[in-house]
Amino acid sequence: MSPSPSTSPSHSPTKKKTASWNFAALVSVSVPVIVATIIYWLEPFEPVHFPADQLSRTTSSAPALNEHMRRGSEVVGSGKLEGPEDLVYDAKSRVIYTGCWDGWIKRVKVSEPVADSVVENWVNTGGRPLGLALGHDGEVVVADADKGLLRVTKDKEIEVLADEVEGLKFKLTDGVDIANDGTIYFTDASYVYSMKEFIFDILEGKPHGRLISYNPATKKTTLLASNLYFANGIVVSPDQTYVIFCETVLRRCRKYFIEGSKKGRIEKFIEDLPGMPDNIHYDGEGHYYIAMATSLTRSWDLTLRYPFIRKAAAIWTKLTGGINNGENAGVFIVDLKGKPVAHYHDLDLKLISSGIKIGNHIYCGSILYPYILRIDAKKYPALPVS
Repeated sequence: MSPSPSTSPSHSPTKKKTASWNFAALVSVSVPVIVATIIYWLEPFEPVHFPADQLSRTTSSAPALNEHMRRGSEVVGSGKLEGPEDLVYDAKSRVIYTGCWDGWIKRVKVSEPVADSVVENWVNTGGRPLGLALGHDGEVVVADADKGLLRVTKDKEIEVLADEVEGLKFKLTDGVDIANDGTIYFTDASYVYSMKEFIFDILEGKPHGRLISYNPATKKTTLLASNLYFANGIVVSPDQTYVIFCETVLRRCRKYFIEGSKKGRIEKFIEDLPGMPDNIHYDGEGHYYIAMATSLTRSWDLTLRYPFIRKAAAIWTKLTGGINNGENAGVFIVDLKGKPVAHYHDLDLKLISSGIKIGNHIYCGSILYPYILRIDAKKYPALPVS
């Protein structure tokens, strides 16, 4: 006797439920994949390959390390500084100038203990002040990401020195330094993307950066070099023969000669840095302090190598507002020839944007933290690698 439909194995409730669950699982997986694929192909952002010969997995190492920079470190101006990006020290007044997200250039009078340090709102540029340099007449020259190259007098008057070169506006005025003859050298990290969009310049992979000079006497702005990969920090050499500028994406610093038989030429200074460089400062004692915004993590290495990953990262950034800020930031110290001397870093540090030495202390700025970080390099030194 044949089984009735209600008891037939082919029509059992269990098998019906299993088929239903399998279909639901298929839909739950396939629909997001289809949607993500459509979003990917409709997205107009198209990254390009970086030059194959300029992406390296090799990293420079220093003979002395402090791999736990957070230990023993102190914070200055906690809660009173919103992303203090660059730092410059005025030895005469013993104050640190720094620019913040809210447009304020602030003056920080460091006291002992640091909890008693005084933070003063000095001048608000109405933009996003990044690189800072002390002028010869008590003024402060500012690379303002939004406003361009500015001059702030002792009386707090703001003058726009330049906001374009060769008819092309600055979009992300970044680093600045001043030579002994008064010439101002600065970088425009990107003429396409603003400060709030800087991650897209890095992800796109095109050389939108420029190196520029400004002559205060003639008020002439001159394009020195273009097609740079996120041109960032800059410093004039002690002998005034060249400037060093950082290219964040390619993890390198190069020299542009401003005097002598090599004038106008670009040569390497240091390559294969252990992270992405931001600002660079001279300590007056034969060393350059290069801020490392992030180390070369596995994820960053893959992202930089493959445009399709960078496109996906750009889409994710647009949808969520951000991507991983990296890790293991710090300060890389080199001598006048670019030879590594010491490396201060910490896995818990992110987006360190500047490092300067005042006395025994290293002070660090960051676009992420609401304070300046400092560490006593004499008490917590970088130790020789065994």
